[in-house]
Amino acid sequence: MAAPVSHNANKAILILLLAQSILIFLDVSAKWLSTVGIPTTEIMFARYGIHVGLLLLLVLPVRGRSLLRTGNWKLEVGRGLCLLGSTAGNFLSMRYLPLTVTGALLFTMPLMVCALSGPMLGETVGWRRWLAIAVGFVGILVIIRPGTEAFHPAALLSLFAAFSGAVFGILTRKLAGVDGAMTQQFYAGAIALVAITPFAVTGGWVWPGDAIGWVAFFTLGTAGVLGHVLISVAHHYATPATLAPFNYLQLLYLALASWVIFNQPPDRWFFLGAAIIIGSGLYIWLRERSLHKQATSVDEAVER
Repeated sequence: MAAPVSHNANKAILILLLAQSILIFLDVSAKWLSTVGIPTTEIMFARYGIHVGLLLLLVLPVRGRSLLRTGNWKLEVGRGLCLLGSTAGNFLSMRYLPLTVTGALLFTMPLMVCALSGPMLGETVGWRRWLAIAVGFVGILVIIRPGTEAFHPAALLSLFAAFSGAVFGILTRKLAGVDGAMTQQFYAGAIALVAITPFAVTGGWVWPGDAIGWVAFFTLGTAGVLGHVLISVAHHYATPATLAPFNYLQLLYLALASWVIFNQPPDRWFFLGAAIIIGSGLYIWLRERSLHKQATSVDEAVER
């Protein structure tokens, strides 16, 4: 049974921060495998193959058929395809861009979540938040600098990954209280695995050539499933708009990993653009909190 949807923002934020500290190992492992010549489709296959394998090995014996039972298979399929799109765009862009750039562009998700909350969740997005969204996309332009020599088309893949991730987050909220976290993770991984397998097995298989490569190979799926289970749990206690700004902590991890592990330190344009994007996201969060408090005050006044 899925846990009922409840509201505990502090608990949700702590769970999300733990998830982000785990997911950094997913990004670093994927980047490492890309640098040593492992095909992207194979990296994605490892990501989801280990993800599904761990759930079947550790969770299925305990949960039984309830792991496979879903209250809304259409949302599960859509969510799995969104995860696949986000992973594909992110892993492909990593081949050509530093983790700092791919990470910063992925963190436009809060802006996209806000923009999509109207049509997908029925929420009203006022002019102040639309202005913050527009300012955030100025930050994107600062980082990718279209029309200059610094621009790389792979940045568009990162933006596609961010859009897919935003829809994934909204669908996760829709499934809160419908399917449990483990069921959500099983379907997300299984759908992505089924979709990527034909491309992985026919694209030329390359095994890792050293111990570090094998560690990265198996860390992909392990960090992915654990991190995303925690994200699913966090969405039982808060909305995507509340949680999204706290993802920015991962950007600091990515910048440090890019510098120390891959010798790709962030440049001044990254700091400027990331500051604009983060500022816009935090404004949206503060605005969401203000509107929520106003609505709560009105409800309490009506009840009295």
